[in-house]
Amino acid sequence: MRHEDLAQLLLAAVRAQHFEATPDAMQGGAPLGQFPSIDLAVAAFAPGAAPVFANVLFSREHPEGLVADLGPAACASNIRFVADLQDEQGRSIAWLPGSDWSGLPWTPLTGSGPQRFVAPYPASLLKLMVLVGVARLVDQGRSDWAAVLSFDGSARPLSDWAFDMTAISCNRSTSALIMHLHACGAIRREGSVEVHNELHLLFSALGLSSLRLANTRADGGWGNAAGAGVGHLQMTAWDSLRLLWLLDVQAPPAPWLPAGHAPLLGASHAYVMFCLEQQSLHEVLSSTSLLGLPGWVPGLPARLPQRWQSKSASSSAPAAEVLFAHKTGNTENYTADAGIVRGLAPAKRHYLIALTSNLGSRYAPDPRAATTWKLPALGAAIDSGLQAYLGS
Repeated sequence: MRHEDLAQLLLAAVRAQHFEATPDAMQGGAPLGQFPSIDLAVAAFAPGAAPVFANVLFSREHPEGLVADLGPAACASNIRFVADLQDEQGRSIAWLPGSDWSGLPWTPLTGSGPQRFVAPYPASLLKLMVLVGVARLVDQGRSDWAAVLSFDGSARPLSDWAFDMTAISCNRSTSALIMHLHACGAIRREGSVEVHNELHLLFSALGLSSLRLANTRADGGWGNAAGAGVGHLQMTAWDSLRLLWLLDVQAPPAPWLPAGHAPLLGASHAYVMFCLEQQSLHEVLSSTSLLGLPGWVPGLPARLPQRWQSKSASSSAPAAEVLFAHKTGNTENYTADAGIVRGLAPAKRHYLIALTSNLGSRYAPDPRAATTWKLPALGAAIDSGLQAYLGS
């Protein structure tokens, strides 16, 4: 398989889902009517072969899909990403029915290519950046997983806050950890201006220019109401995938970095991976945690961690084929998912996958679902398409 072959596999998998026909609750259940924004990246690692990777992007402006020209530097040279938007009322105005993109005040995010792509807000996928930032504080001796952190009337070990932020996507835990990043000096503000952000320096040094945790507050504020949120917290699929690449110790060396570059994490790596591996929210590219909902659609065939299984659900679950260490994100307007896939024996497949989109819960067929069933179907199609290349 070549990079071009993987790109064509991803394009075909997305097109087959007919996302433009997705019912939209904001339009009374009528079809969306235009292609949503989907930023999808995959890197596949076949034994004895060089890594193969691709990034494809769809939107109302690119309904047939774009293939990012990643080139030798692994940067999308043909794409110009612009930042998402919120208005003075905190609404995500780009995704409102009837939104006129020609009149919106877009601002650059990253890249200078000829093709514009509006990068959807990553929702709780952003917590992966927070997790990495806190883990680096631990590695540097500036914090400790056992240290008791007090926030909003609770005092718990740092490890507990990190686990709940990742595995159950707890927003309160995210606020506690963002407050901790500020308290440890990793992020500093002078008045309303952010003057220092170690995460931005780190991501820039790693070539991950779209990863932005900007404008958070020392009290832990990070949402729209805090002056951050949409338009300030950013992650493209390709940069999210490359961050995971640097966390995946079984992956080949990152081709966009110099040989022998320092590992992203030290001893804290094990706990970061534990948090990702214990993910409870298999509801986007994988759908194991939604088993039993009416119209359930199988997704990427991931094993739900034992702690989240119920006896009734586990007895009827199809056989799991992979471990999926990942983080999801979901709001009314946005859904994201990114993680590391490894086959359960005898399956041998190993790949990374990342997706950001504007397909939030307003497109879900059931209030207990996160998004349209078309996204787990996409996950299943990609996994199926990779099996032959990756040795099943």
